[in-house]
Amino acid sequence: MIQARNLGMEVDSPEGRLHLLQDIDLSVMPGEAVAVLGVSGSGKSTLLGLLAGLDRPTTGQIWLDGIEITALDEDGRAALRARLLGFVFQSFQLLPNLNALENVMLPLELAGADAPHERAAELLAVVGLSERARHLPHQLSGGEQQRVAIARAFATRPRLLLADEPTGNLDTRTGAQVIDLLFGLNAEHGTTLLLVTHDAGLAGRCDRALELEAGRLPIPA
Repeated sequence: MIQARNLGMEVDSPEGRLHLLQDIDLSVMPGEAVAVLGVSGSGKSTLLGLLAGLDRPTTGQIWLDGIEITALDEDGRAALRARLLGFVFQSFQLLPNLNALENVMLPLELAGADAPHERAAELLAVVGLSERARHLPHQLSGGEQQRVAIARAFATRPRLLLADEPTGNLDTRTGAQVIDLLFGLNAEHGTTLLLVTHDAGLAGRCDRALELEAGRLPIPA
């Protein structure tokens, strides 16, 4: 589902050229759950952004579901994301002027899906938020917002789910509930999961874990 070869990312800074990622080789099989561990600044979120096609690497190639996204233009990458990917972010990334139901409906409407209202309502029921469907994000707790974000991520039945520190802004108990929900939906849908985290306990729930150190994967993936 994911292949990356000789992946590197460099940026200019006042201190000179920074190497955010170097010589990354990575393979993730369909249906596999893989965690990427690392301290802050190790390159985890940079790697996730490259694999999602949100940024272009300085060197290397990336394939998603057999398609080389590094050979696509911005529109091509956006179309592939809409067809293939779901996202869960640490900061939830809900649109503040849309209620919970509308936030979940949005990717369905953008994809031209049939009956987006019904599908969104069904997913809010799955995550236990039917009674909060008409609430705006600021009227929801952090855990509720993340559950809406998970429902949104699964709305288009993605084959690949990318999660960036999905419990980073949640307390321990709420984070555990959100992770149970995330892994439960992932297993039910047979989705491939790539999870970026600094939490070794969370990584232990995945099929395997890889650790980024200063932009490198010490052990070949």
